[in-house]
Amino acid sequence: MAQGVTESGPGAAASAPRTSDWHLGATRWTQLTLTENDPGRFDPDFWIDVMRETRSNAACISAGGYVAFYPTDIPHHYRSAHLGDTDPFGTLVDGARSLDMHVMARVDPHAVHADAARAHPEWLARTADGRPVEHWGYPDIWLTCPFGPYNREFITEVAREIVTRYDVDAVFANRWQGHGISHSEAALRSFRDETGFDLPRREGDSSDPAWRAYVVWRRRKLSELVSLWDRAVRDIRPHARFIPNLGSIAARDLDRDMLARHFPFFLIDKQGRSGVEAPWSAGRNGKRSRAVFRDRPVGLITSIGPEDHQHRWKDSVSPGAETTMWIVDGFAQGAFPWFTKFNGMVPDRRWVRPVADAFALHERLEPELAARTVTADVALLETGSEPAGTGTRAHEDGFYHALVEARIPFEIVAEQNLTVEELHRFTVLVLPDAERLSQEQCRTVQAFAESGGSVVAAHRSSLDDEYGTPRANFGLADVFGADLAMPVRGPVKNNYVALVGDHPTNAGFDGAQRIIGGTELIGVTARPGTDVPFRFVPDYPDLPMEEVYPREELGSPALIARDLPSGGRSVYVPFNLGALFWEALQPDHGTLVANAVRWALGAPERVRVRGRGLVDLAVWENPESVAVVIVNLTNPMALKGPMREILPLPEQEVSIALPEGAVGAHARLLVADADVPVRVREGRAEVTVGSADLLETVRFTWIRGEQA
Repeated sequence: MAQGVTESGPGAAASAPRTSDWHLGATRWTQLTLTENDPGRFDPDFWIDVMRETRSNAACISAGGYVAFYPTDIPHHYRSAHLGDTDPFGTLVDGARSLDMHVMARVDPHAVHADAARAHPEWLARTADGRPVEHWGYPDIWLTCPFGPYNREFITEVAREIVTRYDVDAVFANRWQGHGISHSEAALRSFRDETGFDLPRREGDSSDPAWRAYVVWRRRKLSELVSLWDRAVRDIRPHARFIPNLGSIAARDLDRDMLARHFPFFLIDKQGRSGVEAPWSAGRNGKRSRAVFRDRPVGLITSIGPEDHQHRWKDSVSPGAETTMWIVDGFAQGAFPWFTKFNGMVPDRRWVRPVADAFALHERLEPELAARTVTADVALLETGSEPAGTGTRAHEDGFYHALVEARIPFEIVAEQNLTVEELHRFTVLVLPDAERLSQEQCRTVQAFAESGGSVVAAHRSSLDDEYGTPRANFGLADVFGADLAMPVRGPVKNNYVALVGDHPTNAGFDGAQRIIGGTELIGVTARPGTDVPFRFVPDYPDLPMEEVYPREELGSPALIARDLPSGGRSVYVPFNLGALFWEALQPDHGTLVANAVRWALGAPERVRVRGRGLVDLAVWENPESVAVVIVNLTNPMALKGPMREILPLPEQEVSIALPEGAVGAHARLLVADADVPVRVREGRAEVTVGSADLLETVRFTWIRGEQA
């Protein structure tokens, strides 16, 4: 504990000194967000029991900001009207510490009450015409400006008070980064002084130089704020950290060097599925964060209630199968579990057992996964911006889902971490629709291809620069072996692509001479030395029925495949393959993605899992072993939740390529806690997994020649 720290209140219990790496032992989190009327009504002992039952080793507990749940002495730090002489935050801190848990104090800086707004109008966010912004969800409370004295001075003082009084390891800030462009006096003056521009009136207009300057300025100011808060906390408790939530922003919106200095781990505030969202979205969140900082732990926050874009039922409970699925798929892909409950009163306790079951699975597998690293030969590039004209990530969703269906283990490469060093981790880079790539990014992908890597790309990949300015040709034309002949046209109805010749990318369509094409098409010419296994069938009517037939010979290439001089391969598909697969889920498009990626790999997959059902795979390795994690997503609610029950996965065959020097392997099912026989065939170790509920993990350990 820092010299000079004095503690008061129930939260002042003494604790052993802590080190700066405390977060490495905080791997299962309970979060309780209190409501104003909780003090004096909720049962703290119930929550301590929940922490014990869920095997949580860390807790995030409401402390202050919008409402203080401890006896604060800071002027205009609004105390709960029900606080009286109680200290619910301190009581919960003591309870968690009694279980030897880590504790994080939650603050919410996004709004203030009317008395604070009247006393400090400079704290408030303002519209372009200078009016303060009232909260959208509750009357007579007001949004704060993230760039003014409220965050820089007031919240800094709140954080100092909390870490001085209570034995906490960190402060967590929610909704701290503002809501849209704030035209407060502080923001106006800072932006004009530092950029020479007035604040932009519209968000997201990349053609506006003021907006482009704002993106950079905002990143710098928010990064400075995080640094300020973190230093303030560490001045008092050297081991402690200030960790703002990145739920509504991405790591790309903050300075990378600042993140490396001040964020010991990251949190993903994507608390559950909404609408037509696949269950593998939980695991994708883990992959996304790891793609930005591979050396930092990441946690996935899970709500115990239903999540929906249009509806909010924060006091309700999701079906248990949905909750456990979300938690398990997240940690299978490397995101440690964290559940959150709003309101200390618990009118419906059906969530406790599903959370405890999921956390128990994590506790069982954690030692095995911690000893290994997630690996893959395939990586999918995720870009920061939404594809033009769609407002969705349908291109990436489609490729992601196709790879999951094909059971091809893969990782994500983040656009902001698109480097030669990062790409050399993989054999194949997939570009679902990487429309806006800078010249430097194109050079990076080309260098990867020239060093032996393979590239699978679709649609508008590399057609525009980073600002959306069209190029005369693909930025990656030399990799694709393709040149632009006609820009994107569409929407096109009734389009087909015909199979041409015999190539691995058009295998598996037995009995079909053509398959469904795209709705957005790009005209291309293939360079010499390439293969064209698919060509577009020229447009023809879809009505009247008597007119539905092709009139012309086959047209331009619909897929170009190429063996690269370096030994890698490239595949380019000039239509919206990913988006169309996601929207229509036609199996031929999924087969086409799988064929392209497998051909680009150029060798048999190191890990194969064969069987019926939909599974999400993760491969965890170290030099002496491989653990294949199989998450069972087979469910009629897979694309429209929530899941009502977990349906057992039928028998699966798992096959691993033996590493050099290994002549065999031992295998154990870590969830079933049983050894299984291993068959060795043609340099591969194979086992049969008889069945699984939500999760099974097969651990292979090698038998070397001298051990045989």
